[in-house]
Amino acid sequence: MLSQTTVTAIRALLYLTQSGPGAVLSPADIAGEIGASTSYLSKVNTQLVRAGILKSYRGMRGGVALARDTKEVTLLQIVEACQGPILADYCTDGADLRMVCGFHRAMAAVHNCLVDSLQHWTLADFASRPCPSKKLRADVDCILGGVVKIGD
Repeated sequence: MLSQTTVTAIRALLYLTQSGPGAVLSPADIAGEIGASTSYLSKVNTQLVRAGILKSYRGMRGGVALARDTKEVTLLQIVEACQGPILADYCTDGADLRMVCGFHRAMAAVHNCLVDSLQHWTLADFASRPCPSKKLRADVDCILGGVVKIGD
């Protein structure tokens, strides 16, 4: 469901979050820490800057930094920055759902649940538990596990 670009964005954003408020890091530094290529991460960063999630700084001490508080950055915003808007194009726009077939009503419900769930989770939620508990770490293959700088 999430593209590799979205997962890379989440990993980069989590790494930036863990680097402290106002941290400006180069794409090369972030890429090295999260195991991504610098050129690919630069593409991802461009999408996040366009979405207002990151700020970009040029020059000798340039790089990227979080543009907003982690509590304000939702998973929906990250997904849409990387994958585009989540569309439910099963019916014509503005169709009265009471008038369409059952399949279209079901897909509209799935769409609404997905969007609501993605809006619920924030970057702050990920930062509050960036990896499984110590008890589960050996048994759970977490895509964010390699990003973690701090443990519980």
